[in-house]
Amino acid sequence: MLKGVIQLFFIILGGIIGYQFGSSLFAMFDFWNLGWLQEYANYVGAGSGALIFLVIGLILTNYILQFIQWVEERIVKLPLTDLVFGMVGLIMGLVITMLLPLDKIPLVGNYFDILFAIVLGYLGFQVGFRKKEEIISLFSLGKKSKHEKNVQQDYHHKILDTSVIIDGRIADICQTGFLEGVLVIPHFVLEELQHIADSSDVLKRNRGRRGLDILNKIQKELPIEVIIYEGDFEEIAEVDSKLVKLAKVLGGKVVTNDFNLNKVCELQGVPVLNINDLANAVKPVVLPGEELNVQVIKDGKEDGQGVAYLDDGTMIVVEDGRNNIGKHIDVIVTSVLQTSAGRMIFAKPKAYEKAL
Repeated sequence: MLKGVIQLFFIILGGIIGYQFGSSLFAMFDFWNLGWLQEYANYVGAGSGALIFLVIGLILTNYILQFIQWVEERIVKLPLTDLVFGMVGLIMGLVITMLLPLDKIPLVGNYFDILFAIVLGYLGFQVGFRKKEEIISLFSLGKKSKHEKNVQQDYHHKILDTSVIIDGRIADICQTGFLEGVLVIPHFVLEELQHIADSSDVLKRNRGRRGLDILNKIQKELPIEVIIYEGDFEEIAEVDSKLVKLAKVLGGKVVTNDFNLNKVCELQGVPVLNINDLANAVKPVVLPGEELNVQVIKDGKEDGQGVAYLDDGTMIVVEDGRNNIGKHIDVIVTSVLQTSAGRMIFAKPKAYEKAL
């Protein structure tokens, strides 16, 4: 269908050009000695032009179709916001061209109109397309400034990074209802997750597929709103930097368990929710002097030490516990150390306390 339309366009265009310039062309080649040609010059020109452009159309149609399909694929892949802002920028560029008095320039004024329309239209599209996030944040900043004295910022959007999706605990947290608002899953995070799921490394591939299963569960089974953010920051290469930028644009919080991303967010003033911090915060509180019954699992780093674990995974270093490996013993907590990696408990066997 489209192929026929293109060929018909070339035929009509050739006919119009031949009709308009047929007489002049025949006069140029001194064909007027044929009397009948002089009388029907315009019609002969139209027919000749249509025939010539039909041949040109047959040659160029496939190339034009390929170009149209390429443009169509690019447009379809563009997020709606990118396309809208790009078109707004294009229109603004064309409006500026119309306001410039270029047609008053002698001889070349009309050509300057065309040139500036192309250049400013292109620049307008690029500015609108690439700077849409800054434009949105500028308008939102203007709205906030009117009420910033009375209203605190509401971090309604929770932006998930790749690590927290693969970790999987985010689904359980959402199910309990402790996480409110809207979960935002950026498209560039989905692409990274897909890349991991397609990895040749078995471990990475399983982690990536687990992450995709977690997202599917969150979207279909949990009572929380989930949106896919289609935009991208093409000028930024790193996914972590894109997450920080997106959090600033949306006024949201980054949800992660990545220690480095956590630090970057803190340095740039972006609120962050760290799943590991939450896990450490809800672990049972153990105070020095309390008694516990534990099973010594393995040797410790220091001489004579044994290592045990609580049900939540907290490590307990038992003084002189090596002789009790594999046994359940009563111990007394001597001290608790909180580190960035988690909580560590130091204890000694209760039998030693009785001996003293």
